[in-house]
Amino acid sequence: MKTIQKEAFTIIGISIRTSNEKGKSGTEIAQLWDRFMRDDIMNKIPGKLGDEIYSVYTNYEYDHTQPYDTILGCRVSSGEKVPEGMVSLDIPTQTYAVFQAKGNLREGNVVYEAWLKIFEAPLNRSFIADFEIFGKKATDPINAEVDILVGIHE
Repeated sequence: MKTIQKEAFTIIGISIRTSNEKGKSGTEIAQLWDRFMRDDIMNKIPGKLGDEIYSVYTNYEYDHTQPYDTILGCRVSSGEKVPEGMVSLDIPTQTYAVFQAKGNLREGNVVYEAWLKIFEAPLNRSFIADFEIFGKKATDPINAEVDILVGIHE
């Protein structure tokens, strides 16, 4: 398993509170993605540092079996000017276990299936912030590669 240290950064985007209970997160996160795309949220985020979309999981009530926040957004230079209806999140410097989801994003649940394996992995998770990065390797949805970074204690 590959691990990296990632310096602190800030995200601005839209968010929901959800849980993995009875498939709730799958439905609600899909709805969040629909809203993100339909309302062109990416182009309304001030101070964007790139075109990568981050799907961040944070504010865990306890662990991945309990409620948590999901934020869809982009890295920004500053979280000071947050548009109405959006949130800002400062993600601290942290060590991450790095995983990849590969495949067709339009068919099946490529990212979800990767998370099922992560849930079973013997990780000492921090439950501070985990995230997926939808970058250049994810622009072809048929042959996508999505990086998944899971916060861990060293």
